Amino acid sequence: MVKGLKVGAAVLIALSLLSGCGSNDSSGGSGDSAGSGKVELQFLQYKPEARDTFDKLIAKFEQANPNIHVIQDNPPDASTALMTKAASGQLPDVIANGGDNVHASLVQSGVLADLSSDPNLQKVSDVYVKILHDISGSDKTYGIPYGVNANGVIYNKALFKEMNLTIPQTWDEFIALCKKIQDAGKLPFYFSFKDAWTSQPAFNALAASTQGSDFYKRHSEGKTTYTSEYKEAADKLLQLVTFGQKDSFGKGYNDANVAFAKGESVMYAQGVWAIAEIKKANPSIELGIFPYPATNDPSKNKLISGVDQLLSISASTEHPNEAKKFVEFLLDPANAKEYVKGVNTFSAVKGVTQDDPSVSDLAPYFDKGQIADFVDHYTPSNMKLDQLLQELIMKKDVAGFLKNMDDEWSKAESRK
Repeated sequence: MVKGLKVGAAVLIALSLLSGCGSNDSSGGSGDSAGSGKVELQFLQYKPEARDTFDKLIAKFEQANPNIHVIQDNPPDASTALMTKAASGQLPDVIANGGDNVHASLVQSGVLADLSSDPNLQKVSDVYVKILHDISGSDKTYGIPYGVNANGVIYNKALFKEMNLTIPQTWDEFIALCKKIQDAGKLPFYFSFKDAWTSQPAFNALAASTQGSDFYKRHSEGKTTYTSEYKEAADKLLQLVTFGQKDSFGKGYNDANVAFAKGESVMYAQGVWAIAEIKKANPSIELGIFPYPATNDPSKNKLISGVDQLLSISASTEHPNEAKKFVEFLLDPANAKEYVKGVNTFSAVKGVTQDDPSVSDLAPYFDKGQIADFVDHYTPSNMKLDQLLQELIMKKDVAGFLKNMDDEWSKAESRK
């Protein structure tokens, strides 16, 4: 899951002032690589699990383009590092970050190149291009979707088979499934609310499928509120968490990955990003993942999928042609396939599939475009949605939670 940060007004002002300045200088910008005559491209990407895969792709690119040297930067807190570089006029030539409010802030500050007419956009799914437009609030395109992720219910296939369970298609079937597992003396879900962000995956799915059409647009225009449209999602989250272990606030994300891998629960409320960690704890586990059946109308139940990795170019790069060549290389179907295989994610590039059998249940939703973005991609981080959800789960006060959501949204808007 992409966990972004909202840039404060002061940083946005700094970005605006610096957006017209050259982003490269002798202290860390692009230039000749060690006097070799090669063009040097700075490439910042934010996913630590993608570093090795990008290293391999960069080596392949440099072999085909010996006059270009790509330097990968993958700092620990990449979103903060990216904004600091942007604010100081040192934006890397090529950026691979998430489709979230950090991207929106960069777009609004004018530091990214406009890629609206880039022919490479024809290679990617229109669904994810639209998601980036919705996030940035712009009808222009400043990043090309690359890797995409998915949020759902991970389940233990062996236990499903042993207990004669089937994947639910509706909310009522989902709750009946949880009760059947519970009645059999097993734990339906293992939760990890010690890490506040882990309260968000289930809520993202429940809200996205129940909040009504065009909620983000109507909400930004002041035509609706969380109170009027998020009660169903909040009620259903509280119902779902009753099927977890008693000490759900005493366990963190890593604890839950290991517990699920050991078979301590039949299901796990996470996303595809957890699969690799689960398999590290139990390489032989056979698992799958299905979208949350958030409503009793299967046609309204969306797969929650967002832009996990997008490719942008600095508006002030000294090497736009080389930067575009690197982006085009990454978007080549063969290279995009290598990326999704290495990072265990999905691709926004048309025709590039993820062949891991553990995610096969999600394929029909991608094929039909029955997809919605993560709710928290549209929520300013200074609202602290994760903490509000923790409070909701502990206090079970839905009305208070919804009021807090509306109040915190108003505060976040007033800070812009």
